[in-house]
Amino acid sequence: MLAVIKTGGKQYIVSPGKRVKIEKLPQIAGETVVFDSVLLIEDEGNAVIGNPTVQNAVVKGKIIKQDKAKKVIIFKFKAKKRQKKKKGHRQPYTEVEITEIQTK
Repeated sequence: MLAVIKTGGKQYIVSPGKRVKIEKLPQIAGETVVFDSVLLIEDEGNAVIGNPTVQNAVVKGKIIKQDKAKKVIIFKFKAKKRQKKKKGHRQPYTEVEITEIQTK
């Protein structure tokens, strides 16, 4: 069984037991999170496509950790102008383990 969920402006393909890194959520590690914006559910070859979401479908998960991704270096340079700018960025994310996919 798998599902496509939408969270943080992005779509993710999930299945029970899978860990996904999504945009940062306000909950803390150990809490349960419910995704109710389910776009598609597939079970043994039978697919249910939402319009835009599947009615009465939820995906439940457990927050594993809140962390930051590896640093990305932004380096801007203008030739012949002696202009350089170096900046780093670490994107925060939430790692979630999917526990179950429900259709009510």
